[in-house]
Amino acid sequence: MLKKLLILATVFAGMNAQLAWSQESPDALVRKNTTEILAALKADKDLAAGNQKKIEKLADEKILPLFNFVRMTQLAVGRNWKDASDAQKKSLIDEFRTLLVRTYSTSLTQFRNQTIDVKPTKMAATDAEVVVKTQVIQPGGQPIPIDYSLEKSGDSWKVYDVLIDGVSLVTNYRSSFNTEIQKSGIDGLIKSLSDRNSKNAAQK
Repeated sequence: MLKKLLILATVFAGMNAQLAWSQESPDALVRKNTTEILAALKADKDLAAGNQKKIEKLADEKILPLFNFVRMTQLAVGRNWKDASDAQKKSLIDEFRTLLVRTYSTSLTQFRNQTIDVKPTKMAATDAEVVVKTQVIQPGGQPIPIDYSLEKSGDSWKVYDVLIDGVSLVTNYRSSFNTEIQKSGIDGLIKSLSDRNSKNAAQK
């Protein structure tokens, strides 16, 4: 799962942070922006060399604004969300966001020669949720299907879950989150995420 996640940001990078609702469909916008961003990744020697500041800047500007971190955290925490205080919910969202930022920033450094095949998306103009299906094409490897669940938020679309090879990103985290909560409560999960983020920052 982690290996496949390393490819994930490559696709996210192609999705414009605003993905505004227009006559252009979500899959057409994904296809257009994927082409532009992948070209930039290939052309920028600093990104290819793993320049951390540039990578985090790209992730912050082009990838992360597309996420609905509140809903993603809520879904990942699952039934325990209702038992968390407002302060705990904020801490969970902040720590989960930091974890994903570092995951996707690292993913960008793994980009080599993958290409993205965005499938046509069937949807009505009134749809508030849509799934955009894509495949990551790897030289010498099997294509990896990645499906994005997006919801309409105002005039833009936000990702709230991702399925990689049929495995939900949110569900994958939910299992480990629930285990930690059962062991040491919601504060224990927050501490575990905080410790993990601090360790990742030190390693960087």
